[in-house]
Amino acid sequence: LGYSSREEMGTQSAAETITKGLGTCRDFAFLFMEAARKFGFAARFVTGYLNDSAGGPDAPVGGGATHAWADVFVPGEGWIEFDPTNRITAGSALIRVATTRKPSQASPISGSFDGAGAVCLGLSVSVDVREVEDAT
Repeated sequence: LGYSSREEMGTQSAAETITKGLGTCRDFAFLFMEAARKFGFAARFVTGYLNDSAGGPDAPVGGGATHAWADVFVPGEGWIEFDPTNRITAGSALIRVATTRKPSQASPISGSFDGAGAVCLGLSVSVDVREVEDAT
């Protein structure tokens, strides 16, 4: 499966992602969730940001924008983060904003605007990752 950015709203079905062989991080997270659920695991959709402070050619896919991954409940371990787009698990690179049962419930930005057609709306997000000292 290959990564491909897509501007269309929503998430492809798991079957569509497999058939096309392409998808976004949202599509890969949903496919991973569906596979985990078929094996009897609880799974949920996560949206947030990906810390790509390293930059360069080895930077993870999906940095600099909203990103999606999946949580899977593993008995005896709890919820484990899986980022199928970058083939990583857990770690400080994944910065969660919302966790839901379905991708459609995890829209990080939604709303409407009523105004002149010449008005241009924009959005910018900056995420700074800092190490926190252990308070214990």
